[in-house]
Amino acid sequence: MTTDPLAPLLALADITAAVERARERFDQALGHRALRRHGGQVAAEVSLRSAVASAALEGVVHEREEVRAGTVTDPVLQGALRVAGSLPGLSELWPKAPRQALAKLHVLAARDIVPEAELGRPVPDPVVATRLDGLAGLVAGGTKVSPLVLAAVVHGELLNLRPFAGPSGVVARGAARLVLLASGFDPRGLLAVDVGHRKREPEYVGSAGAFATGTPDGLRSWLRHYMAAVEVGADQLTAIGDEILAAA
Repeated sequence: MTTDPLAPLLALADITAAVERARERFDQALGHRALRRHGGQVAAEVSLRSAVASAALEGVVHEREEVRAGTVTDPVLQGALRVAGSLPGLSELWPKAPRQALAKLHVLAARDIVPEAELGRPVPDPVVATRLDGLAGLVAGGTKVSPLVLAAVVHGELLNLRPFAGPSGVVARGAARLVLLASGFDPRGLLAVDVGHRKREPEYVGSAGAFATGTPDGLRSWLRHYMAAVEVGADQLTAIGDEILAAA
């Protein structure tokens, strides 16, 4: 019997409980009345807010209403919008060919930022290549842990590796959301977890650095942050639903 490489993460103190709390918070948010008749509108708003948050985490901060109005031409923000919009269409490819999906995310994120010859191509580093292969193996069925845990690992590893030139954080956040879509945990893309990362940005940055150490405490710090961000994302879904119903 092959041992699940991510199973030990669930033995870290408080992590199993944190994962369960995050899952329950999202399940509760999925009961919102707005999703019955306005699900597409809710998903579009989640996508917009996720993109704005992801760009902000790259240091490109714009007001949401400016972005909604179409007046922001910044290439990082535009890349984040393209990535967010592409996720439903990549959900079938992701578990079958994760490296191909990552390349597509990078093309979308880094267009007009890095030279065309570098789009979709990981940096030429054998360590990066080996670790990307390991990550692809996990995504393609190499683990049975909760999709929340796999998403956290994919996100943390891509942030740490920076395997692509340009706004690699946008790629990392897109890939983590893609885990949740493709696994069926969040098939409609309703969980605004990137908003949670943005709202807890100092913790996000610190725990990502801790994850990079590979120590049990570092991994625990990142996982705890990720689950807290999921809870914020679930609350954001509820807030969006409330706003849409109020405007209807």
